[in-house]
Amino acid sequence: MSRQPRLTVPGYPHHIIQRGNNRQPIFFDAADYQRLLDDLKTHAAAHQLAVHAYVLMSNHLHLLATPQTQDGVSRTMQALGRGYVRYFNRRHGRSGTLWEGRFRSSLIQAERHLLACMAYIDLNPVRAGMVAAPRDYPWSSHGHHIGLRTDPLVAPHPLYWQLGNTPFAREQAYGDLVGAGLSPEQHAALGRAAHTGWALGEADFVAELQQRTARRVSRAQVGRPAIEKNI
Repeated sequence: MSRQPRLTVPGYPHHIIQRGNNRQPIFFDAADYQRLLDDLKTHAAAHQLAVHAYVLMSNHLHLLATPQTQDGVSRTMQALGRGYVRYFNRRHGRSGTLWEGRFRSSLIQAERHLLACMAYIDLNPVRAGMVAAPRDYPWSSHGHHIGLRTDPLVAPHPLYWQLGNTPFAREQAYGDLVGAGLSPEQHAALGRAAHTGWALGEADFVAELQQRTARRVSRAQVGRPAIEKNI
């Protein structure tokens, strides 16, 4: 069976995951992390992809980004993947693949899931036991969103701007949101969508989205349709 094409629709946020092959490290030191961020900034700008949030883990990465074109996600990730592998192999004296196949992505309903997805991304290092709090991890966009530093890669989503009327109010509100954490249901839904490639949103959002693409956006209902009975 042929692989289903990725679901990509311009103007909607996408949660993107790329893993190292066999869960091997894709970064060895600070220079590697910084090189990938620099490359991502260059390729995202070139292909009109607005990056709202990210985290670089030792063997995988997460992005939350909105493409302005149909191929903005794929072109950015392809250019990033090829360029970084050449750099990484040359610098560390290795050869062969670095990535675990194709990147995974899911389109999400912004109003329902965008801020939760940002928190999901920021909390990755905490869940992995690498830091006690997201603010302690240097290789994510969390520091930008809570005012610890300015990150030229990040293009804040309009929903982030709506968190407050001043930078301090937004930073405080977002920090509180991440500090509150995610419910088990939110965490499971975001992870499941990213790994299956189905759209994540309410029923009316999914139905409207289906009108914009020939690619199926949600899993088909399992089993036979219910038979109506006359009462």
